[in-house]
Amino acid sequence: MGFDPSERVVEIRARLEAFMDKHIFPREHEYEEFVTDQNNLWKTPPFVRDLRAKAREQGLWNLFLPEEYKPWSLGLTNVEIAHIFETMSRVTWAQTIFNCNAPDRGNMEVLAKYGSKEQQEKWLRPLLDGKIRSAYAMTEPQVASSDATNMELEIKRDGDEYVLNGRKWWTTGVVSPDCKIMLVMGKSNPENDRHTQHSTILVPTDTPGFKVERALKVFGGYHSPGGEGDSSFSDVRVPVENMIKGEGCGFEIAQGRLGPGRFQYAMTFVGLAQRCLELMCERATQRVAFGETLNAKTSVQHEIARSRCDIEQCRLLVLEAADKMDREGPNGAKEHISMVKIVGPRMAEKVASRAIQVFGGMGVSQDTLLPDVFNHARFCRIADGPDEVHMSQLGKLTIRRVLSELSNG
Repeated sequence: MGFDPSERVVEIRARLEAFMDKHIFPREHEYEEFVTDQNNLWKTPPFVRDLRAKAREQGLWNLFLPEEYKPWSLGLTNVEIAHIFETMSRVTWAQTIFNCNAPDRGNMEVLAKYGSKEQQEKWLRPLLDGKIRSAYAMTEPQVASSDATNMELEIKRDGDEYVLNGRKWWTTGVVSPDCKIMLVMGKSNPENDRHTQHSTILVPTDTPGFKVERALKVFGGYHSPGGEGDSSFSDVRVPVENMIKGEGCGFEIAQGRLGPGRFQYAMTFVGLAQRCLELMCERATQRVAFGETLNAKTSVQHEIARSRCDIEQCRLLVLEAADKMDREGPNGAKEHISMVKIVGPRMAEKVASRAIQVFGGMGVSQDTLLPDVFNHARFCRIADGPDEVHMSQLGKLTIRRVLSELSNG
């Protein structure tokens, strides 16, 4: 089993690394200071627009769409994308520069796969061009939203329009003024069987009746400039042509969207954890305590060793998941997708926590990305379905597979 990067990925990654070194790493603290200033809430640092333009000029743009999405994609395989994602994820906000950030990338995949030509022209093209931002409204406060079939927001047809009523929360990006379109999942066909009751429909954020009631804090802080929102839909009317694929296809679309996204963000955590490890190693060789540098202490050596083991194991698992997706599609890779969803955030949380301990007081301050990685990893153990849901699913699939192999053996 070999997952060595292809020649074209080696070339793309070299250009990515050069771009990161020149334009992104030097501005980490500038970005952090800007977005944490309450006077800049929901604003993007001015230099971001310039960096995005530079990235696009250099062909480092929309690298996330696999070859099945041609002509919208560069034609990369999922394994190739995995290598690229690790490189571009070494800074928490870097994916935005390359137009490869969530939730836009998942929404673009949905529109590329399921959208009509009109929907693609109106919404996919501006998203691919980086002219607008988007949101995916699925989670609801009153139900356990880890089960997509629980969604209760009502989508009812009225002539040439659909009318939406309900509540959504933890909708990433919806607070941003750049967010112009939402993909909203709701119940349109309650008479159908459980997995065909829901639909996904396009709702512009300026539609009358839609309101962001409040921005939600994560561990006490806003995720500005994107942010998570708590929103209401009161007699929100959109034309019937805004329905994606058709009534009753919402669950299918949700599963199709979340699968690739989970593998991509698992590789994001590999990149972030690798950066944490490098920072930990640098700190250990520079900091002196009780007469010797930290790297001379056995406990620190062990934490570094554990972190490297965890990262290497997760990286190989994500690459295997990507390879499985390339060969068998998301459905064939569903067990591996569950595994990386479980393993990726947990791994990054542990590595970031060890690095924080080595850094001491500096490790919990704004002087490094360590607190952001720790918080993001812990948050993502709930986002897109809590660990327990994926472990239950994986456990059932594993039991079924083992029993099948034993009976055939």
